[in-house]
Amino acid sequence: MAMTVQQLFRRKPVPEMSQESGTDTGQSELVRSIGLFQLSMFGIGATIGTGIFFVLAQAVPVAGPAVIWSFVIAGVVAGLTAICYAELASAVPVSGSSYSYAYATLGELPAIGVAACLLLEYGVSAAAVAVGWSQYLNELFDNLFGFTLPDKLSQAPEQGGVFNLPAVILVALCTLLLIRGASESAKTNAVMVCLKIGVLILFIVLGLKGWDSNNLSDFAPFGITGITSAAGIIFFSYIGLDAVSTAGEEVKNPRRTMPLAILIALVTVTGLYILVTLVAVAAQPADQFKDQEAGLSAILEKVTGSSWPATVLAAGAVISIFSVTLIVIYGQTRILFAMARDGMIPELFHKVNPRTHTPVPNTVIVAVLIALLAGLIPINFLAEMTSIGTLVAFLVVSIGVMVLRRTHPELPRGFKVPGYPVTPILSIAGCIWIIKDLRAVTIYVFLIWLAVALIWYFLYGFKHSHLGRHEHVGLIHDEDGPQP
Repeated sequence: MAMTVQQLFRRKPVPEMSQESGTDTGQSELVRSIGLFQLSMFGIGATIGTGIFFVLAQAVPVAGPAVIWSFVIAGVVAGLTAICYAELASAVPVSGSSYSYAYATLGELPAIGVAACLLLEYGVSAAAVAVGWSQYLNELFDNLFGFTLPDKLSQAPEQGGVFNLPAVILVALCTLLLIRGASESAKTNAVMVCLKIGVLILFIVLGLKGWDSNNLSDFAPFGITGITSAAGIIFFSYIGLDAVSTAGEEVKNPRRTMPLAILIALVTVTGLYILVTLVAVAAQPADQFKDQEAGLSAILEKVTGSSWPATVLAAGAVISIFSVTLIVIYGQTRILFAMARDGMIPELFHKVNPRTHTPVPNTVIVAVLIALLAGLIPINFLAEMTSIGTLVAFLVVSIGVMVLRRTHPELPRGFKVPGYPVTPILSIAGCIWIIKDLRAVTIYVFLIWLAVALIWYFLYGFKHSHLGRHEHVGLIHDEDGPQP
């Protein structure tokens, strides 16, 4: 099939997306069973548990106590983007997150690029979180039973291990729950998120006893460069804001529920991140964070002189990190679901089990790949790779808001970006600012991954695109898209 530049940038009509997902009719291939509280817990659950429970060991050595500002910068940039997400989610409430938004606003080729970012973001993030889970599991075993798993079974090969077994078991447990059903997963996640928030509040209250202003004296030893570099490392922890928008086809009243859930998650998460980080860097010298495992538990044990608060925190972390992995794997399967429905990847990823109403083959394939990543790759590299995927996806969403305002001003929107167009422009600038300080190897690997995705599109996606086939037979007549 010959291709033209116009075909590469063909946009999927928003009315067709709404019809496929049953946005206004309630008729969807998936079941609409998730309400506002559960969806907000999706966002909080997918966000809290990554940056705050173990990325401090990578970020504090880069920024010093000024890592607090790194969280603030990442939070502001993520917040600006979250506002853009809220408008797009209310205007185009379908599965697929920013992949679907890019398909509706920028065209098919950019949508594939965004999908590559999302697959990197979600797949690697789930693996990174699963790797960190093994650290807290060992801490819990040590406190409760006096033993830890050997390094060969709890570390990546580069860190002296053979295979990270706890990480693989965690992914397997999440997969079983996701296969049972979206509603069951959402309810289980909500319980785990409440436990997580309780544990972090416990850390803040008890950790204040160890406050030592001397730990903050050399506040920013590496200057603004260190602060922005650390912001790049931790940015992936805001992935939960994107995860909310992957559930568009399983949410009740999506035009209202999705933007509200995104904003609730943003406020809750940013507040907790900053408070926990402030207490942590004030309670422990910055040079002790480097390569520290289960850092929050260790800090609490030093501050209280007792093992029980650390044991509670480790137990809470083990449970709460489970929820992060659960939601991130969920998000990845729904993005692949949307891509398969568009013909960008094989139909197998769109196949829904008639009994559980979940995409079972899709979920199993994703889980196997994430388990392999988690079992073999060290966490610091995983975290940074996730950040660049998140940043590029956020950047595209901010552009998408402006494009959709121009191309489809008539669409009903449950939420509109305040301060338009300044807000999305600031969001774009913030994402670029953080990307420029990521390590060169991260950017190179990312570009290689992007090139692989584009090769896939030219070899498979373009030929199998359902939108292209519809255009060929004259079924698509969008006023802004290419005409057949």
